[in-house]
Amino acid sequence: MKIVLLAGGLGTRISEESVFKPKPMIEIGGMPLIWHIMKEYAYYGYNEFIICAGYKQYAIKEWFSDYYLNNSDVTFDYRSGDRIVEVNEKHIEPWKVTIVDTGLNTMTGGRIKRIQKYVGDEPFFMTYGDGVCDVDMNKLLEFHKGHGKTATLTAVMQEQQKGVLNIGGNNAVKSFREKNVVDQAPINAGYMVLNPEIFDYIAGDDTVFEREPLERLASEGQLMSYLHRGFWQCMDNMREKVTLEEMIAKKSAPWIKWDY
Repeated sequence: MKIVLLAGGLGTRISEESVFKPKPMIEIGGMPLIWHIMKEYAYYGYNEFIICAGYKQYAIKEWFSDYYLNNSDVTFDYRSGDRIVEVNEKHIEPWKVTIVDTGLNTMTGGRIKRIQKYVGDEPFFMTYGDGVCDVDMNKLLEFHKGHGKTATLTAVMQEQQKGVLNIGGNNAVKSFREKNVVDQAPINAGYMVLNPEIFDYIAGDDTVFEREPLERLASEGQLMSYLHRGFWQCMDNMREKVTLEEMIAKKSAPWIKWDY
């Protein structure tokens, strides 16, 4: 089963680093964020990836092109006057990775539409390239197959970040209190499972996947949510990047189920 990763956006909210590379290629713990996401899926046995690239797409291609060399023990022998390369030991993942330039300004739905020929006529995983989680991918897939609808998204509970205002009809603040557990609201965390019919819901490059396609699916009763109460964290800014890095440094990163 293939995994589609959206990695083409500009990442303007973390421009300190995204000015040099796509946001999914920003490193945490010495490896790109997208590598961590791919490791999550690979832990459950899913190893075929399609990356929807756009902004600075060459950086993604170059990284994966060099991945084999940079993660192997290599001998370069020039004694004969030629270059002889011997790979002594490899430390790479058994992955198949297809990187598709889906355009610089293409919207999320358009990027998915552009990789249709690589997915084929079968269900697939799809997620964003800017967040990590500890979702059990097998349970997510089992849930999707069980309800028989076109699409499943993973929902997580997001706490309000600020105090809560009760505002009356005349714009007067009636009361104020600090946030608490009842203020949590479910949000779309990505980590979706989509049937191939999803492509019929996407008109073209200008389609924002989170708007027309998901709204139509919801109105037709074809969109289900898989509520995940475990760990999920996006990386929209430097503060969130530092938080993820600290988790890795302390070996307490919930999404890392493989050896550090």
